[in-house]
Amino acid sequence: MPVLLSAALDYESLKSADPRLLNHVPDALARPVRWVHSSEVLDIAPLLSGGELLLSGGQALAAVGEERQAEYVRELAARGIAALALETGPALPEVPAGMLEVAEAAGLPVIELRRVVPFVGVMQEINSLLVSESVEHLQRGDQASHAMAAELAHGGGLDQLLTVLAERTGASARLVSPSGLTLGAAGSFNDGGSVTTVDVPVRGVLAARLELQTPDDGDTGLARVAGERSVDILGLALLQRMPPGLKELAGIELMRAINSGSQQWQLQQLGPASGFPIGGDVAAVVIRSTGAGHLRPAVDALLRECVPHSASYANNAELIALASLGEGAVARATLLEALRGFDVPSGSVIAVGPLARGVGEAPWSLAEARRALDLGLSAGVVVDADTLAVELLAADALDPATREGFVQRQLGAVVEHDRLKKSELMRTLAVWLDSGCNTAQAARELHLERQSLHHRLQRIFELCGGDPRGTGRLAALHLATRLARL
Repeated sequence: MPVLLSAALDYESLKSADPRLLNHVPDALARPVRWVHSSEVLDIAPLLSGGELLLSGGQALAAVGEERQAEYVRELAARGIAALALETGPALPEVPAGMLEVAEAAGLPVIELRRVVPFVGVMQEINSLLVSESVEHLQRGDQASHAMAAELAHGGGLDQLLTVLAERTGASARLVSPSGLTLGAAGSFNDGGSVTTVDVPVRGVLAARLELQTPDDGDTGLARVAGERSVDILGLALLQRMPPGLKELAGIELMRAINSGSQQWQLQQLGPASGFPIGGDVAAVVIRSTGAGHLRPAVDALLRECVPHSASYANNAELIALASLGEGAVARATLLEALRGFDVPSGSVIAVGPLARGVGEAPWSLAEARRALDLGLSAGVVVDADTLAVELLAADALDPATREGFVQRQLGAVVEHDRLKKSELMRTLAVWLDSGCNTAQAARELHLERQSLHHRLQRIFELCGGDPRGTGRLAALHLATRLARL
């Protein structure tokens, strides 16, 4: 049986911390805990796989603002952890109310640890029990997988394979296509119990989702492990039932080759086989999301509406695609607009790479899209690598000391003014320059009256040596504002 959050809080090592659930999340204490982990790193979410009870002393959280605290709990909720336990004390006297509200809205239970306990002792006590349970689950999961393999070898179809899985796990099982069509089922699904979902890929493409519903007194951990162990068997059964065509396979191989940075001649060979034109403009798309595999059918449908040819490939938490752009920049702008309206899970980010000349340059467009995401400069979900061309070039060609020195020489007085006065002169200047020195447009973007913007600009000009318009300094100041973002 899984260790529920309520049971974990009742173990002596954690009970002595006087834990208290701070927010209202439905069925929070009934959540299964897969592992206990401790970390003060705020960017820990990508390293978690879901079901963890995360322990933190709160020092890092206390040192950041409300926006970063809210982002921290949203990221943890998106990873599906069981709960966040924060130790209150001198560093963090109380858990911020704003952070609690965001966590509750995101469905993340937050627990206050009102006494200091050694986290290593908590992890040793609970994780040792979880390891013993995991070993048993692995053994039983392997037994279920072997039984399914034997059934497949004797000609069993999807229903028969799922029946074996259901009997071994005590869960109802069904296999659903990405479009929602039930491909096979065993047992009956109802409104009760817990549903575990496992992706079933075929040759790197999401072909189906396995859903296992365990009753309230069932073992969700066993269902999850057995489901993960059965993926390869179910993939083979799907291949027998609906083998992919040569064009689809060639498209998968093309995307794998682009992802690995293969040479142009290899890409030019794979292009025609997948129906992808060799010449013409192309652009890569990168989507980073915990549900990347599930998004592929919807992304493919969007691409079919926007561009004449496309190919995609899901790899871990990243979905990559290549779009053939018949009209070059115009088609790319249309694709960007469509992606901005695309519905993705919270925490997802999308980047569109720059125009590349033919399939042979596709790896470069893909690499630039990834680098644009890695810069972390965009506030929106969709990042246009073309708008970050200066930053990408600078990050690649200029070392940090050179960049910092240039910014200080051009705008050092403005930077110092912002530091001392807590003003936003640098941001004001950047928006004004990005708008082509259009005062009306900049005022709208900054939500300022035009007169207020004029006062800010006048102060900026005094600090940096006069109005740069009509001089050779305009380009240097604009570059300095862009470099400052790095």
